[in-house]
Amino acid sequence: MEYFTLDNGMKMPMAGIGVFMLSPAEAEAAVESALKSGVRLIDTANGYMNESGTGRGMKKSGVPREEIFLVTKLWPTVYEKETAIDETLQRLGTDYIDLLFLHQPTDNWREGYRNIEKAYKEGKVKAIGLSNFPEALLQEAVDAMEIKPHVVQVEAHPYYPQTELKKVLAETGMGLMAWYPLGHGDKNLINEPVFTKLAAKYGKSNAQIILRWHIQSGNVIFPGSKNPAHIRDNFDIFDFALTDEEMAEIAKVDKGVRYYTATPELLAAYAAMELKEDK
Repeated sequence: MEYFTLDNGMKMPMAGIGVFMLSPAEAEAAVESALKSGVRLIDTANGYMNESGTGRGMKKSGVPREEIFLVTKLWPTVYEKETAIDETLQRLGTDYIDLLFLHQPTDNWREGYRNIEKAYKEGKVKAIGLSNFPEALLQEAVDAMEIKPHVVQVEAHPYYPQTELKKVLAETGMGLMAWYPLGHGDKNLINEPVFTKLAAKYGKSNAQIILRWHIQSGNVIFPGSKNPAHIRDNFDIFDFALTDEEMAEIAKVDKGVRYYTATPELLAAYAAMELKEDK
């Protein structure tokens, strides 16, 4: 395993599993399987409505809590709720979260951020993150908040490597977690000739080459799967390294193409979307 060191000294595994779009039962099984396979980074969210299942999977795995780097996210409708973080901890069955994000940049994000800062000071949260935030708001958080964010979570993949954002992060010391690391499963991306060529050279799959590119680019990844074999394959990327020339060749794949855009209408919908009961 390789690690990213946050600017507060915490070491974060650079590969793990995400449970987006999984039911609580599926999340429970996937997390248990992943942890038993050696994965130590788990990414969930209030909005996935499977935190309870994630917590059960952690417990059933038998892996000590202190060995797990647990990531979750607050949903906009609870940003201003004083008990939101305690309720999140209760669902997850833990007394602390390693990295807690604000999930979306809705108008009330500043109140949510201050709630996370309070939890950080109390030891309930070990690091603070912002998910899907545009660069202007990231800069505001760095400039105006008492505790600057440690990590951002954004769409990133070879078709959209976040080149400009990475320059900003390099100046602030913030880390990047990449969602859609395989381009939302786009076969055109996965089957780019450069990945097919490198897969043959290293005896890996095209997806493993892409995931390895992320690691060497400094991105933390958490591809989702409920298939134990796929979970293991996604994690089997630490026994080889791409050369500088190969990394440069992959850089030419950048098309400036992203699969998600946070429109004002979408953000307004998030701000009004109440969470269902998580069991």
